[in-house]
Amino acid sequence: MMIKRKIIIFCCFALLSGCSLLRLSYNHGPQLTWWWIDSYAGFNNEQTSLVKHAIDQWFDWHRDSQLLHYADWLSAVREQADGEITSTQVCQWSDELQKLMAPSIDHAVHLSTPVVLSLNKTQWHHIERRFAKNNDELRNDFLQANLTDRHKASIKRTVKRIKNLYGDITETQRQLINTSVATSPFNPELWLAERQRRQQITLQIFNQLVEDLIPVEQASIVLRNTLEHTIRSDDPDYRAYQLRMTEFTCDFIARMHNSTNQTQRRHMHEKLTNWEKDLRALFEERRRIDAAETR
Repeated sequence: MMIKRKIIIFCCFALLSGCSLLRLSYNHGPQLTWWWIDSYAGFNNEQTSLVKHAIDQWFDWHRDSQLLHYADWLSAVREQADGEITSTQVCQWSDELQKLMAPSIDHAVHLSTPVVLSLNKTQWHHIERRFAKNNDELRNDFLQANLTDRHKASIKRTVKRIKNLYGDITETQRQLINTSVATSPFNPELWLAERQRRQQITLQIFNQLVEDLIPVEQASIVLRNTLEHTIRSDDPDYRAYQLRMTEFTCDFIARMHNSTNQTQRRHMHEKLTNWEKDLRALFEERRRIDAAETR
């Protein structure tokens, strides 16, 4: 479960980062992903071989079968975003991206299930401690005791993301961000509580799968359901909150985009173009390697 989540999170991060970082990160993805995952579980020698093989398999499959779909999606988004957009369009893009990522998640579940079933109680405790450490870090970043400091930190994060896509922003746009942060339904206490709840459920499921000697195919189904509830909460109240957040975020992104000037949209256009080119280049790199190996 943890393995597939970290692989997918890593790839999403690479996709949404600067273009040079995308190619560099993706090409070093297997090693970086291994370091990240091992820091959670502390694998033994036998597991190390299994995990590294699963990671390599996933990246080979992902490069061969998925990258062009992402590139095509970016191309379509870029063309639509050259003009003004609506919140409905933004939410549609988000839904499309989730559907694009679904096969990657499914394949990661398939490859990671044997590793999950090999984990022991010492490793569960190691994962639990790592969860707690990460939660403490998130608490420091999102739950500052001083609400003014919390508001400023949220604005800083949002400005950084906007500038990464559009370049420099105006004072009017900064005020738009300020107002949006102030009126956002985002509730960091609720978010962190749900995160901790899902972590405990995940650990309980891990333990149950191992103790009950669940077959690999059945365990994969359980892990898929667990991940689905992590993305779309099985708690009705929290799911309603997720939907409110999605609607608010889509509206904010549309309003921010529609406030941009010609220079900013050109920056965005070039950014998306470079991401698309990098994804296609990564795919072609693999084809050249495969062609060379068959000679």
